[in-house]
Amino acid sequence: MSQEPFFWKKNWDEGVKDLDPRIWETTYPQAIRDTFETLTDNLALEYLGIEITFGELDRYSNQFAHMLIEEGFQVGDRIGINLPNIPQFVIALLGALKAGCVVTGVSFLLSEDQLLYQLNDAEAKGIVTLDAIFEKRLLNIAPQLPNLKLYVCTSIGGFLPKIKQVLGKLLGKIPIGNVVPLSGKTVIDFMDILKTNRYPTILPENTLTPDDIAYVLYTGGTTGPPKGAMLTHRNIMSNIFMVMKWLNWEKGSGSALSGFPFFHIAGLFFCENCIILGWPQLLVPNPRDTDHICKLMKKYQPTCVVNVPSLFQMLLENPKFKELDHSKLDTCISAAAPFPVESQRELESIVGKEKLLEVYGMTETSPLTTMNPYLGVKKLGTIGLPIMNTDIKLVEPSTGDEIKLGEPGEICVKGPQVMKGYWNNPEATKQTIDENGYIHTGDVAIMDEDGYLRIVDRIKDMIIVSGFKVFSTKLEDTLTQHPAINMVATIGIPNPDRPGSELVKAYITLSPNFEFDGNKDRLTKTIIEWAKEKVSPYEVPKIIEIREELPLTTVGKVDKILLRKE
Repeated sequence: MSQEPFFWKKNWDEGVKDLDPRIWETTYPQAIRDTFETLTDNLALEYLGIEITFGELDRYSNQFAHMLIEEGFQVGDRIGINLPNIPQFVIALLGALKAGCVVTGVSFLLSEDQLLYQLNDAEAKGIVTLDAIFEKRLLNIAPQLPNLKLYVCTSIGGFLPKIKQVLGKLLGKIPIGNVVPLSGKTVIDFMDILKTNRYPTILPENTLTPDDIAYVLYTGGTTGPPKGAMLTHRNIMSNIFMVMKWLNWEKGSGSALSGFPFFHIAGLFFCENCIILGWPQLLVPNPRDTDHICKLMKKYQPTCVVNVPSLFQMLLENPKFKELDHSKLDTCISAAAPFPVESQRELESIVGKEKLLEVYGMTETSPLTTMNPYLGVKKLGTIGLPIMNTDIKLVEPSTGDEIKLGEPGEICVKGPQVMKGYWNNPEATKQTIDENGYIHTGDVAIMDEDGYLRIVDRIKDMIIVSGFKVFSTKLEDTLTQHPAINMVATIGIPNPDRPGSELVKAYITLSPNFEFDGNKDRLTKTIIEWAKEKVSPYEVPKIIEIREELPLTTVGKVDKILLRKE
């Protein structure tokens, strides 16, 4: 790049500067002590009408930690948490970290084969899971999990009053599973840990250091089996302090709602922040239930809402969301996937100007590396500026050479939030983190003269048409400007007439405000003709498929892998 190093700092908010690295020479359990000791009676979690204070959360997680220690868990042992966003997840998370264990988030939507792979790869010694998953999946593969000694089982309704649990099961709203003993294993009911006097409520001692691993979080799997990113306590604490300072977040001054699952780095990171800040979290067990989200927002009026773009788009389709009083909502943070600019503008027209803040990160960077300024210029459609203590460069993927400002290149990141490496995979670590300490993200972006970055594609999602690069994110951003289109995903399919070249195919859902006469052929031809006026000839979709909905990953991103398989 032709600009001077770190030139983007001139566009940081006043008072934002690189932090003294000594502040993150701590562990997460040490960092949260002040919250538990000073905000004991404050609301920590809300779940389906049940409220849990920070004092209760502290005691429950201490009990969970003592249970692990009694079961022989030591510093560094891995435990999987295989739950939706329910109080038991937060309790198990904090308890495991207090015991010095390493948490691996396990999606509750994984198949038996996927569960088997992750738990064996992580050499997990224990798992916290739903009774329904225990019966329907884990029982079948238990003989193939030799390291797994402890099964802690619970229910979605575990914290609910008995009458609500019974009604929920009768109505099919609470999954039911039969928990049985396993030979040579320990099987425990989660709620029994909290309801008996067997486990102390005081904080256990441990020998954790900032260098110790806090998480092994599995990513991707698009280029082979998923890999476990090792994040140390120093990694996560550095990123927490960066983001708190960047957003001017203060202890006890906010409240939060997020649809991100806790087994994903985005949901986990926001949860970490809320506990340190002493902010109430409104738990969302089903992010597709936008009526419930609107009900929570109306009652508690959270100051910060964090979601994947597709969930914000679902909220925009719900009339109740538009009727809410958003005056106390300070920030809407969007992460994990591109957010079409038209949808961003629509969101801001409802919640208020300058309230949407796009950010960028990945599991391997704990996760955040760039953010739009909290007070300064927020450029819609960009992921903002590199944050403090973080260096970013853009390179040509094939050569590793830095590119000129304004040209697309792969984002490479260096900073204290960059992972220690991939679990038991030094070769993959070496391929991802170069000799200078930069992690190669696989994302292609363009940096403007002010230092703002705009994602144009994933390297693996780039479409090659007759030698020309089609950046799918950039194309999708344009296509969503058509009044008929609500959501869109573009992929490349082989061109039968030109081996080695691809055709652009677009999958779309229709806007609820569009008056559709039912003639799909006429509409797709109209969109193609419209696209010819907006993009380069090689970028114009040759095939458009209209769908009721697009497939989403467990986090809420459009699942392009599934679309390609089709």
